[in-house]
Amino acid sequence: MQAHKPPKVSTLSALTLGAIGVVYGDIGTSPLYAFREALAHTAGGAIGRADIIGVLSLMIWALIVVVTLKYVLFLTRMDNNGEGGVLSLMALATKATGGRWTIVLLLGAAGAALFYGDAIITPALSVLAAVEGLKTVPGLDDVMQLPVILGMTVAILIALFALQSRGTASVAGLFGPVCAFWFLTLAALGLWHIAQAPAILAAFNPIAAVRFLATHGVPGLFVLGAVFLTVTGAEALIADLGHFGRQPIQLGWLGFVWPALTINYLGQGALALATLEAAEAAGRPFANADWFFLMAPGALRAPLVVLATFATIIASQAVITGAYSLTRQAIALGLLPRMAVRQTSAQQAGQIYMPAVNWLLLAGVLALVFSFRSSSAMATAYGIAVTGTMVVTTCLAFIIVWRGWGWEPFWTAALFLPFLAIDLVFFGANALRIAEGGWVPLLVAGVMGTVIATWLRGRKAAQARTAQQGMAIAELADALVRRPPMRVEGQAVFLTQDLDVAPSALLHNLKHNKALHRANIMLKVEPQQTPHVPAGERLSLERIDDNFARATLRTGYMDPVDVPSDLARAGLLSGPGGTSFFVGRSAIRRALKPTMPRWMAMFYGFLHRNAADPTAYFAIPPNRVVELGSQFEL
Repeated sequence: MQAHKPPKVSTLSALTLGAIGVVYGDIGTSPLYAFREALAHTAGGAIGRADIIGVLSLMIWALIVVVTLKYVLFLTRMDNNGEGGVLSLMALATKATGGRWTIVLLLGAAGAALFYGDAIITPALSVLAAVEGLKTVPGLDDVMQLPVILGMTVAILIALFALQSRGTASVAGLFGPVCAFWFLTLAALGLWHIAQAPAILAAFNPIAAVRFLATHGVPGLFVLGAVFLTVTGAEALIADLGHFGRQPIQLGWLGFVWPALTINYLGQGALALATLEAAEAAGRPFANADWFFLMAPGALRAPLVVLATFATIIASQAVITGAYSLTRQAIALGLLPRMAVRQTSAQQAGQIYMPAVNWLLLAGVLALVFSFRSSSAMATAYGIAVTGTMVVTTCLAFIIVWRGWGWEPFWTAALFLPFLAIDLVFFGANALRIAEGGWVPLLVAGVMGTVIATWLRGRKAAQARTAQQGMAIAELADALVRRPPMRVEGQAVFLTQDLDVAPSALLHNLKHNKALHRANIMLKVEPQQTPHVPAGERLSLERIDDNFARATLRTGYMDPVDVPSDLARAGLLSGPGGTSFFVGRSAIRRALKPTMPRWMAMFYGFLHRNAADPTAYFAIPPNRVVELGSQFEL
């Protein structure tokens, strides 16, 4: 846990406003559907006063325990040099255990895989729920049929993803004010209806939540799964620590977002309670409805839909940006193959665009929209990915506090077991809905988990095979001293994964060109378990002899990689003849005695062939690169 200086008041205000626009976008759009869906799962559809208050009590206490106590007051203190998120927690747990616990890597990979399941559902569900609000506008109920709703939703989503390549720096300044106005609107609507039915304040009593679960049996668990929609987006509170810091995130939640959400949910419950009483007085059956949009007067409903659409776009943008950031971290930590990363802002290093991630997300989002066709149907698919990620987060946090902070196991367990029990109850409640749509995020997580597992095992097997087939660099250096080849001016930098083995590109250069440069550097780029490495500590050099040197370039998993700049900063690119960068291009063949299953070897070969060009990833100018091919068997 790092100690950070508190920001100045003006800076703190700006950061808090920014956090309101980015961190709370996802959880801030949950009122569009969370109460409606939770109420829809009550037993038999016969909803009574106790049901409304009980469901609302569950939602209020989920916000208190899961978001406020666990995330805001505790997990935000668990940062890795200022950075947060599931992979930062994995890095902290890895350091705490000395890298010896395989379970830490498995938990981190599982958390990353589950995040992608969440990332395709959030844009689809939130935008679709906002557009569906047009059905509540007087005069539009006949016009807003399913084809129109789907068409508008798809158009908004395609436009959102198509604009990603231009970056969000120019409009990001609007996110905070728009979301601040959104939360003020939530609070205003809630207060209006609470004043009309103050009896809804009984939902603050946790006994109402306990009584509801005790009297509803299995249907109560289905309700609990829908209640979890209230806290989706809580992971963003730790994922965006590096962008805003702990204090602005805590201040934004405790002083603004949490009260606004609570008041709005109470207002929706008050409207449902008043509607129930009116229906009973008139002898009509009570029907569940789109309570959020019905809170607004008919004349204000269309502007509310527009505001909700902007809020959902901002929430979707935050998830998309989070997917880029998580993918870049996963690549740096060796969990995924290299992908093209484009910087979209000269001022902000975090503003990036990843084409492959962008279009894969869009394909998944559109598939969900056309498969589920309504926000109610899609809501059943939402919770299991988020609850799974929360279970992973709690387990990693337990390891960090126990092994990293040095707490006694008993007190660590006493703190974390209640949180883990709540996470597991929510996970179990959502697992009951796998057949209804919960399989979607699990499928996405399974695919991503397979990719991560294949890449990790394939890289390990490839490095082992290269070491077996290669020649020790020390032996090669001695042989070249005894029988020196022709020398050419300049420096050669050979990118390698193993500094003890002569790179295949070096061996091929000697074999085919029969020449050796005056200075030869074996360079390994080694990501660290910290988000950033200071410039002066990034490069270390060890000389083998007069011809060869070994260099290690250490980078943080949030640092952009620029090999020429780091070498130039250390004075290694000076001298006559210029510098050439040698990169080995490896082709994979099937071995007679394979090191991994056939399907996995084929899949790894596919990932290996389609990984981004290393020269672009390491920011090496193309006109200074020499690529030499080689083969190895798996």
